[in-house]
Amino acid sequence: MKEHVTKATARQPLLEVMGINKSFGDLQILKACSLNVHGGETMVIIGPSGSGKSTLLRCINLLEPADDGNIFFEGNDIARELRRATEVRRQIGMVFQNFELFQHLTAIENIMLAPMKVLGMSRSDAHDIAMDLLRKVRIPERADFFADELSGGQQQRVAIARALAMKPKLMLYDEPTSALDPEMIREVLDVMADLSSEGMTSIVVTHEMGFAKRAADQIIFMEDGEVVENAPRDSFFGGAVNERATRFLDQILH
Repeated sequence: MKEHVTKATARQPLLEVMGINKSFGDLQILKACSLNVHGGETMVIIGPSGSGKSTLLRCINLLEPADDGNIFFEGNDIARELRRATEVRRQIGMVFQNFELFQHLTAIENIMLAPMKVLGMSRSDAHDIAMDLLRKVRIPERADFFADELSGGQQQRVAIARALAMKPKLMLYDEPTSALDPEMIREVLDVMADLSSEGMTSIVVTHEMGFAKRAADQIIFMEDGEVVENAPRDSFFGGAVNERATRFLDQILH
């Protein structure tokens, strides 16, 4: 078995992305992207559509292979470990824009499935954990509803609970409220903010600046496939240094 490259630091980030590049054909989507996330932190990634935000998350979760660069997770370089992708995803949960629930299963069955199939958990234990998670995302009364009987906000909260059922060390959210009606957005963001306040390490791609101001420790601004600003939340909203980031904030906040 191939040895993993290990990178040790005095205070090692949970995740360290170093110089990731990604192209699709002749189109370069990511250009030498780098970031660090420590345990318990929430990072929010913002930027215009097409700037590479979602592709960056997909590379971290090994849904897309990076062309080059390094992705250190708990000190181990996972960037080229596509054969271990399933194992990595047990520890790095991901919530997508469009829920991706199994329509033929109830809410609780969607949450129970991976712990039973992947972790070998008993049905009884998986049921108990799933109910606890439904309470955490504030919809225990919807346990026996099928996906098409749930609102979009409820479906996304089931998707969050499903990811949490694997007890990940890092959660990735790819514009989790972009497919929701405005009145449903807050209920999802409230759950995500609760998880952040409880210490769940998270990276969130979003256009919801209210959530960023409320829950983020770090803000990343991306444009044209590059990380052009990386700053603590208060510094970023107090006056972004990069001119492109400043223009983006002016457009989205006014």
